[in-house]
Amino acid sequence: MNPKERIEQLSKILEEANYKYYVQDAPTMADFEYDALLHELEQLEAAHPEFVLPTSPTQRVGGEALSRFEKVEHIVPLESLQDVFSEEEVEDFDARLRSNAQKLGYSVEPKIDGLSVALEYVDGVFVRGATRGDGRIGEDVTHNLRTIRSIPMTIEDAPHRLIVRGEVYMPKTVFEELNAKREMLGQSLFANPRNAAAGSLRQLDASIAAERKLDIMIFNLQYVEGVEFKTHRETLNYLRSKKFKVVESTLCDTASDTIATIRRIGQSRHEYPFDIDGAVVKVDELTLRTVFGSTAKCPRWACAYKYPPEIKETVLENIVIQVGRTGVLTPKAVVAPVRLAGTTVTNATLHNQDFISQKDIRIGDTVRIRKAGEIIPEILEVVVSKRPEQSEPYLLPTTCPVCGAKVERDEDGAALRCCGVQCPAQLSRNIAHFVCRGAMDIEGLGDSIVEQLIASGKIASPADIYYLTLEDLKSLWKSGSKAAQKLLDAIEASKQNDLSKLIYALGIRQVGEKAAKVLAKTFRTMDDLMAAGLNELIEVSDIGAITANNIISWFSDPNARQMIERLREAGVNFEAAQTQTDDRFAGMTFVLTGALSLFTREAATEQIENMGGKVSGSVSKKTTFVVAGENAGSKLKKAGELGISVLSEEDFLKMLA
Repeated sequence: MNPKERIEQLSKILEEANYKYYVQDAPTMADFEYDALLHELEQLEAAHPEFVLPTSPTQRVGGEALSRFEKVEHIVPLESLQDVFSEEEVEDFDARLRSNAQKLGYSVEPKIDGLSVALEYVDGVFVRGATRGDGRIGEDVTHNLRTIRSIPMTIEDAPHRLIVRGEVYMPKTVFEELNAKREMLGQSLFANPRNAAAGSLRQLDASIAAERKLDIMIFNLQYVEGVEFKTHRETLNYLRSKKFKVVESTLCDTASDTIATIRRIGQSRHEYPFDIDGAVVKVDELTLRTVFGSTAKCPRWACAYKYPPEIKETVLENIVIQVGRTGVLTPKAVVAPVRLAGTTVTNATLHNQDFISQKDIRIGDTVRIRKAGEIIPEILEVVVSKRPEQSEPYLLPTTCPVCGAKVERDEDGAALRCCGVQCPAQLSRNIAHFVCRGAMDIEGLGDSIVEQLIASGKIASPADIYYLTLEDLKSLWKSGSKAAQKLLDAIEASKQNDLSKLIYALGIRQVGEKAAKVLAKTFRTMDDLMAAGLNELIEVSDIGAITANNIISWFSDPNARQMIERLREAGVNFEAAQTQTDDRFAGMTFVLTGALSLFTREAATEQIENMGGKVSGSVSKKTTFVVAGENAGSKLKKAGELGISVLSEEDFLKMLA
């Protein structure tokens, strides 16, 4: 079999495996076998790029990031639905339609709480996917939709053109895993799966969407050429036969049947792997849909029943303090067990001291509780009439309950934070940050390995990484010494990183990658940075008083000093790289906009900074030059309004030369 034929064969085998696993939930091959075939396909495509198919399974992981989203005009508008909030309104909806058509059938479906998209196929090949937008104009998110493995890349025996509508969602289990990881890294949490799905689908970098493991449920046939149907149910069965993942549908003949189905869906709503926020009622017969028509915003032949949030009373038995991996003290309410939204709730979030004080929440109170976004239990209010006598207002502690270090309130928020540099509660997050790509970039030291090393007592500080041995590591992998040695090599190589990476890796509050580069360039050595006073730090570009105080506070901690010395003894580089620079851009501020083709934004930014200039994300009167690539938008317009010089990429290259 020649390479071209084998590539086509492997693509077909892997896509069928995806369908069985992600659509039918009936896997036909082991993960190891799938990975081996995928690896073979990747090698063949690398050796024969001329045979790579746009529908290949290897194209699902994301490639080069886009600079912006293109607009898409929907051939068939993606209409929104009229919401109804009571069974009486459902009966009114039915009566209104029956006044024009006595014989009616309804398709009743769970309303998935996600992001609506249209998928377009031409001659059986997936060519484009777009968000709903305003119903008529959406955004092209094809690059992200390709990462959803339940979307077929090709369709057999397909019409010339086919457009389907579906709801992209994040499964509940994936959402919980994502938020747990974001919490560990000190990132803000997503409020609910819908927000997480929407944020993932609108990433310019498709590799991020691929990591988020999105899924889709198809619920409507928007447009098809050469095939005719009488009912909505027929279209769903047709799409199912084309290997789409299709929403479940119940056919109802009367208003009472419809209401009974809505109740049934509501009672089992927490058993679905995705969030639902209602049930959709649609006229099943397609010709009647045409008769009923649409208003300016919604079809008259459909409505969406929205379930009310479930609220229960319970007693707040205690408040416990959790110390997050960023050091933030988070109060958690321990409540008497109560059945809510399909699960037994025993605790609820209290956010921070301000939240507790505003609602005057006290231990022993009877509280009204609900699930925010059907996921996170939250306290709505206190039933003051049931408050026990002699209860007292609750105040968070002034010292860390884990390490005993001082607790301080953030200058820019309501959070209380532990100041202990080596607080055990923050260790996983600190090490995860220390080894990440923008910091020391130690490949192979992932979350699970870090957790195992901490649990076994092998590391209790980022500095301990540089004292690990082959004996410490080889039991962590099935491949033993080979994988362990590869990690040790990566650790050793990281010792030579520039000082800026080490400064960022330390995790000093408000010292990001950009500030770390400025500090390294200004002070040149770790020792000079440690010795810098408040006035010296404030004079540094982009370093304000709050950041300067954070730096001084961090280096004044004895535990931090001890970690620095252990890094020094391990041979980690403490000096900034000697780069060939000049100051031709000193005092100048550049803004990069549009799609740059001659270099990446990162490369252009580095060049500008090496020559003494600054790069800003927005155009203002302080901007010196705007460097404009293709499809430059509002920034270019604002530059014209302010009379700021605009450079093409070629002009910018001449300045560099």
